[in-house]
Amino acid sequence: MSEQEKDTLEGKWYVIHTYSGFYYKVKDKIEMIIENEQDKDVFDVRVPMEKYTEIRNNERVIKERKILPGYVLVKMNITPKSWFLIRNTNGVTGFVGPGSDPIPLTAREVAQFGVREQMTQRDIHVAPGDAIEIIFGPFAGFSAEVEEVQSDKQTIKALINMFGRETSVELSYDDIETL
Repeated sequence: MSEQEKDTLEGKWYVIHTYSGFYYKVKDKIEMIIENEQDKDVFDVRVPMEKYTEIRNNERVIKERKILPGYVLVKMNITPKSWFLIRNTNGVTGFVGPGSDPIPLTAREVAQFGVREQMTQRDIHVAPGDAIEIIFGPFAGFSAEVEEVQSDKQTIKALINMFGRETSVELSYDDIETL
């Protein structure tokens, strides 16, 4: 099976625009579509959130806020039926893209929105000495050099240059992208 056929089976992430304050209502309605199996081409829906720390009464309080207010992410295959169902969900104004034509997000963009999926076995072809980009986790945005590959655990050890020193970190295959 080719990589493109595999992507088609798993779906891609798209951004949909909603009326202000309707993100959770839209999310609930799309989850009902998924649960009732009205369309097998719609897989997942998320409201992108991020955690932040706020200090109140000299105490740290961890809170969440929306990364993209007014937008919801949906993982789906675009078919006429799935497009129609999502587009005509109450509260949805359309897909993000030119002329409301949906444009899929890249893996890096999905990671930036905090969406972390359970991956099936993922093959990454890296060897010690190869350069990689970290796309998820506390070191997201860093480049690193592969030190050791543990394919049975789907992890690697890599060297990150932090503050002028090489630091060894262990990363999951899901956290990285090859350069």
